[in-house]
Amino acid sequence: MEPITMAQALNAGLRDALKEDDRVLVFGEDVGTLGGVFRVTDGLTRDFGEDRCFDTPLAESGIVGHAIGLAMGGFRPVVEIQFDAFAYPAFEQITSHVAKLRNRTRGRVELPMVIRVPYAGGIGGVEHHCDSSEVYYTHTPGLRVVTPGTAQDAYDLMRDAIDSPDPVVFLEPKCRYWSKEPVSFRRDGAPFDRAVVRRPGKDVTLIAYGPMVATALETAEAAQAEGWDVEVVDLRTLSPFDDDTVAASVRRTGRAVVVHEAAGFCGYGAEIAARLTERCFHYLHAPILRVTGFDIPYPAPKLETHHLPSGDRILDAIEALQWDDQVAVAGSVRGA
Repeated sequence: MEPITMAQALNAGLRDALKEDDRVLVFGEDVGTLGGVFRVTDGLTRDFGEDRCFDTPLAESGIVGHAIGLAMGGFRPVVEIQFDAFAYPAFEQITSHVAKLRNRTRGRVELPMVIRVPYAGGIGGVEHHCDSSEVYYTHTPGLRVVTPGTAQDAYDLMRDAIDSPDPVVFLEPKCRYWSKEPVSFRRDGAPFDRAVVRRPGKDVTLIAYGPMVATALETAEAAQAEGWDVEVVDLRTLSPFDDDTVAASVRRTGRAVVVHEAAGFCGYGAEIAARLTERCFHYLHAPILRVTGFDIPYPAPKLETHHLPSGDRILDAIEALQWDDQVAVAGSVRGA
């Protein structure tokens, strides 16, 4: 197998779904002739026609609202929101209707739709182009929220999301669109809604997702030089959360660091820390630490590298956890 990029893997997932199921539709701003701003939908209009992959007006609430109606009518729409912060005009549609319709109808009406959102930083984007908005969706019951950290997962999770009877918010890490790896199209990877251990270790569990998976793996390799054997868990699915896999890892290592780009206050890592404390308290040798973005609006491109969690900040947190008989320094929680 020749390595392909994450963007190409997503394209293949969409292409195979369109080929296998006439009910699948792909639409959004510039997804047709242009192939999307990140070229994820490149060639789909040419190969499947404008009835299956088409452009929409610049109106995110209209895009999602249109998808709701199509899903209610038996189609399986996949919509693209160009950038993370562009999804906010559609937020009322997502939280009030997409997330609630199945429950409101006692399961009689399903909404098998996928909302693709390129998210997070690492590309030097300007305001409204680099938000980490995952917690807005994970806090909303009725939505499945997934984010691939590898090209293989990009393909597998896309196929699983389109097949799901529930609405899925599919968060695509922009900075990983061009990362390459061999991809199998047999869909024999981890099951939907399950986390995976990307790297086994015995000293500390490093929990990451989406754009931070590669950073966590690189940091784990660097930590080996310090004598720390780091296990890396890739969450893959943010909601529902895979308590079993994550808790089993932390019980083995006794220590945990959660890494994400979003701000630390009320961030996704806080929920993980709470759940692990409830389930693993008697196994923990130290507090669960978080390494996150700072509690500020997303900074200008020149300051982005200071804002995003780095290997050095993660290593500092891991080092703090080695003090078995002391409380880790609170300032290390967010890399301060």
